Amino acid sequence: MACSSLPGQAHSEMLSGLLARISAGETHAFAELHTITRGKLRRIALAVGAAPHDVDDILQEGFLKIWRNAARFDSERASAMTWMSAIVRHTAIDHLRTRRQPSVELDEALTVPSLAGPSPTEDFDYVSAEPIALGALARLPEDRRRLVALAYLEGESRASLSRRFNVPVGTIKTWLHRTILAVRKDCLSASVAS
Repeated sequence: MACSSLPGQAHSEMLSGLLARISAGETHAFAELHTITRGKLRRIALAVGAAPHDVDDILQEGFLKIWRNAARFDSERASAMTWMSAIVRHTAIDHLRTRRQPSVELDEALTVPSLAGPSPTEDFDYVSAEPIALGALARLPEDRRRLVALAYLEGESRASLSRRFNVPVGTIKTWLHRTILAVRKDCLSASVAS
């Protein structure tokens, strides 16, 4: 085995390990997987032909499918990245079919290059960050905390949230964006203070 193939193999084994931990219900493993793969999966959804403003919804649905089906992943049949890419690709295609837009073949989508080198978030300290994030979420108004929980923990789509809150989808997206920015700012302030 060539040394140059080792980093790719190590990366693939790491993703397979994360999927195994996710299948056991480990949320920290899912957060790590999301952080590591979100960029490439986003580029795959875009390469399939999804509109940039729809990609977050596609990724949310794709990651929800990955979470729910992690126990079905079989490393003998495909690499973890190929398996997840196929899920996101099919999710994007389903989304495009509802809009009757053309899509691109999986082979072309999989040629999207990974970012060179390790991500700066790979060494993220989830244990230290969790109480800071929980505190920031607790300080949100009840309706925004509920919105974030429904969108990011329950996996409810923006369209469903629009119906639930009786506002346009664009308003839901704006509320989520502003709320996440506020939580991020609160977390950054709390981490600097500690």
